[in-house]
Amino acid sequence: MKTTIKMFVATILIAVNSDAADPQIDSWFTQNSGKYARIYATSADETSGNAITTWSRGSGTQSLPVYAGVREVSYSANWVYIRSSGLASYVMGPWYLNAAKTQLFPNYPANAKVLYRIPRSPVVPASKTLTGLGAVGYFVNGVALFDNRDAFYWNGSSEVQGTGLWNRDAYVNESVTFDAALAHQAGAAHHYHANPIALRYQLGDHVDYNANNNRYTESAGAPTKHSPIVAWVRDGFPIYGPDGYSNPTNPASGVRRMVSGFVIRDGQNGTANLATTGRTNLPAWAAREYNRSATLAASEYGPNVSTTYPLGRYIEDNEYLGDLGKTLGVDFDLNEYNCRYCVTPEFPNGTYAYFVTITTTGAPAFPYNLGRSFYGDPTGNTVTSITEAVTTNFVGGVNAALQLNPPIVTNNTVTLVWSATEGGTYRVESSGNLTGWATNATGVAATFNRGTISTPATPTNQFFRVTRTAIASYDSN
Repeated sequence: MKTTIKMFVATILIAVNSDAADPQIDSWFTQNSGKYARIYATSADETSGNAITTWSRGSGTQSLPVYAGVREVSYSANWVYIRSSGLASYVMGPWYLNAAKTQLFPNYPANAKVLYRIPRSPVVPASKTLTGLGAVGYFVNGVALFDNRDAFYWNGSSEVQGTGLWNRDAYVNESVTFDAALAHQAGAAHHYHANPIALRYQLGDHVDYNANNNRYTESAGAPTKHSPIVAWVRDGFPIYGPDGYSNPTNPASGVRRMVSGFVIRDGQNGTANLATTGRTNLPAWAAREYNRSATLAASEYGPNVSTTYPLGRYIEDNEYLGDLGKTLGVDFDLNEYNCRYCVTPEFPNGTYAYFVTITTTGAPAFPYNLGRSFYGDPTGNTVTSITEAVTTNFVGGVNAALQLNPPIVTNNTVTLVWSATEGGTYRVESSGNLTGWATNATGVAATFNRGTISTPATPTNQFFRVTRTAIASYDSN
């Protein structure tokens, strides 16, 4: 019996422009936008694989499921806009306050209902702007990018919330609270401070994943390709993963890990040893960026290095190699803002780009994603609405496009697979002439963001169409 199978897909029709060739527009990770965000609430849930779509703890309450990540990308001549839940599409969590994992972190994440814009024409100003607390950009999965601080500083007698001369390093002080993806929450605002390793795995970067224990690690061996774009900073410049071209202007020069321009002030590499001298002066980079003298009054000294205040606790415990007689592009790769001018696969003519910094063993390395100041002019920001005419490049979430894969015919059985919206139910119909339609199945529930059925083949031509007939309640953003 010879069967000819043809497809006809009935779906929600949304006008989009898919012809964009601008990485600011088309580098967003949207493959899972029709999938619910999920968390592991506890280590026991992580071990058993019990991921949940609704939850409540502290500031983070998700009483209805919400779609993960970026759900819309649009643009004008001057701006790229994204809408996002701020939640990743891999399973997030669990989060604890201690290494023994006996004290749960006080907050779970929740739908952030993000509307953020990024400038399309970055400008490099002579005078730089310090990063602020909160989001300083967004990763391509729609999760917030925070800088390298944890919002506490030494005020001369104790550590308090805010910004000062001795600012606590978020990775050093808070990494115990990070999940396997190296992310956690401020209130309900989910974010990364350092290497977004789970996102990098989803993007096909140099990362392995062990599903048995939900752990991500850098792949063994040398990288063979340039890292992808992992984020966009509010100044309009991209952040790449850790691997770039060995020669910044030669894509044929091979690929290797980018070397941070910072070292700890431990007496090595020409630095002062703060364990001996005390925290009595700022590093030169901090003096420049804070627009003040490196020499401190006694009331401005940081606490002496001790088990309570160990070396590396504050970002000012790091020195920039360019201030120690080392040469950018020879001894290290990235400037004090954690970027360089280079060619990349997306920018063959060159761009300024930040890079994720890690050590030779794969641990996050200061300053992690970007330095204490933006290299470009940080005009991007959160907005409450789009007040100009824009072109929509992508729509996802509950309105994610329904696409039917080519049918597979095996042993007189037709298997249909389509991209679905989680929480949706679907009707599958077939026709021999595109006029009369017979129902093959109704109430077909999506599994995550995928729908599938198998139905008997016929000896004549078959056309198939799939229609979403219902959607479960969800948290809009």
